[in-house]
Amino acid sequence: MHGLYRFVSVALSPAAGFNTRRTELFNPSGCGGGSAATVHPVTCSVDPLSFIRRLPKAELHLHLEGTVTPETLVELSGRHDSVQFGLNEARALFHYADFSGFLLAFKAVTEHLRSADDYELAAWRMAQRLAGQGVVHAEVYVSVGVVYYWRRCEFEPLFLGMERARLRAESELGLTLYWIFDAVRHFGPDEAARVFRKAAEMRPQFPSIVGIGIGGDERRTGAEPFRDLYAEAREAGLRLTAHAGETVGPEGIWGALNIGAERLGHALSAIHDPELMGVLAERQIPLELCVSSNLRTGCCLRPEDHPLRRYFDAGLMVTLNSDDPALFLSDLEHEYRIAQERFAFTQEHLRELASNSIEASFLPAERKVEILRRLESLE
Repeated sequence: MHGLYRFVSVALSPAAGFNTRRTELFNPSGCGGGSAATVHPVTCSVDPLSFIRRLPKAELHLHLEGTVTPETLVELSGRHDSVQFGLNEARALFHYADFSGFLLAFKAVTEHLRSADDYELAAWRMAQRLAGQGVVHAEVYVSVGVVYYWRRCEFEPLFLGMERARLRAESELGLTLYWIFDAVRHFGPDEAARVFRKAAEMRPQFPSIVGIGIGGDERRTGAEPFRDLYAEAREAGLRLTAHAGETVGPEGIWGALNIGAERLGHALSAIHDPELMGVLAERQIPLELCVSSNLRTGCCLRPEDHPLRRYFDAGLMVTLNSDDPALFLSDLEHEYRIAQERFAFTQEHLRELASNSIEASFLPAERKVEILRRLESLE
């Protein structure tokens, strides 16, 4: 077991009540490393989606702006643009060739989130989709750095819309949401300081602001310039995350660890550094893996190149996430299906991934215990 059930010591029994069939699936090697993919027979349920949907699980790497669908973008355009987007035009924005193109598409979406009502709409629709997939908790990145740098406006009024949606989601859907204020690394430390200090300032009034992170283009800025800001955020009681090793080598992951990141987004390139793999396994650093995201941005060229299965087999604390589901034509349920159908994960493996997501969350211990017990009893 991958460091599971620190809070509840249980032995998971195989899921019952499903007919099974034999199928041939890839056992993938890591991005650019290891041996060629091999094929192994595995046992899968006839109706894996039912089991996946019933798994109580958390999503830990999800960008609010990346949940805005073309249909919602058309609605937002109608609120703000003199000439409203057509649906085909909105869909065209979601097509791009590489990571740089993705960043431009993401920017186009954020430009249409201009008011508290816009953020409330985006957050509520996100919550509805999450609840429909069996997600019971999500820790959502919000691109506060983009608001400050591109929009040049204050964030607090916009945040009130998100909070309205969060409270409604908890009341009506039983879904809890935490917010992670995300800075853009290539905007520089001064801009990140504004984001992190705003999170610290607002947290006493809004405990749902749980942490901070840095996203953006690693190829332009590493983690080291943010060391002092991470220490300051930790002192303020904020939890620390970082996108790391998505578009650069293992040095990006080492850098994030060195400044105190507790949880790592993507971490694709760890597979190329055996020492780093050992550290991640020993310390059980949670990894927020996003398979469809990495394929759509070209960070991984083929599904069989993704290190998901090798990380899992090596004992790393792996979680599955959708990142920007509207932009990547995926969602968390689909990521679990990919794990089962392309990476030979059994139902018990999927249960373990769901357990990892709860353990790796920033939820209080008692809430983790409650969800893990539900996972244990699921058949």
